[in-house]
Amino acid sequence: MGYSLDNSGSTTIVYSTSINTKVAAYTGAHTLHVKSWGNGGAVCVADVAIVVVPDPLSKVPVDALAFKGIQAQSGWQYVNDSGTSGYAKGWMTLTKSPSIGGMSSREFASQFTNGGGERYYRTFGANTWVSNFLYDGWVYIGGSSSGISNIELDMNQVTGNGQTVIYGFQCDGWTSTWDYTVNAGSPWNPVDKWLHSSRYCNPRTWSTNAWHHVQISYSRDQYGAVTYKSVWMDGVQEDIWQTVPSSFALGWGSSLLTNFQVDGYGSSGSSTVYLGDLNVYAW
Repeated sequence: MGYSLDNSGSTTIVYSTSINTKVAAYTGAHTLHVKSWGNGGAVCVADVAIVVVPDPLSKVPVDALAFKGIQAQSGWQYVNDSGTSGYAKGWMTLTKSPSIGGMSSREFASQFTNGGGERYYRTFGANTWVSNFLYDGWVYIGGSSSGISNIELDMNQVTGNGQTVIYGFQCDGWTSTWDYTVNAGSPWNPVDKWLHSSRYCNPRTWSTNAWHHVQISYSRDQYGAVTYKSVWMDGVQEDIWQTVPSSFALGWGSSLLTNFQVDGYGSSGSSTVYLGDLNVYAW
């Protein structure tokens, strides 16, 4: 077998019945030429149109803090989110199936009534000075997605002034948008609200029994204003670029914390969602 890219004059030959390799290419559209030759001299050529998109990990500085495998760490907790319209309860377990690269994933099983949501959370570090983040994880919806309204992927950070900056982000199945949070009040009299971006997302349209790669980039300034930059879903980049105040005087101790929340859709039901290979990069 062999392959070449675009108008390359040379073909890389592989003496095998399959090819699994990496090829460097610039961002944009390309044509991958895949070729095979039979023992009797027959030739088969297939042209595959591909698009190379930038990997947000390539923008992470080499000296960034890397909190890896958060989904497999002990100490996760869960609670009904009283801010939702109904009630939910949930439980968790680590599992090897499904998994990303053989690593354990965390299974979140939730039951709800009247659109209730279950919030799963873990403190994974403590750093007050970092101000840029890349949230990088994989989500797998087991079975049906019909009972899911929102999937929330948040992070909180207590900063040097003792206030908590909330980086709230969710795939909103009610409005079919990516949403982000804002403190519409003040740090001492907060009003936590969701704002809708113009970017499409609905968890009930995600393919089930398959992993989806979700990456979110955001940063904050010294006053606790958060800039939500971009979100990547399975490698497809959607730009947000909205800056909002998001600092809260909650009196929490120094911590970095992540929330993973699943909200129900309808009068009652259940869902099973997995989180795999969750890494947070900070600098």
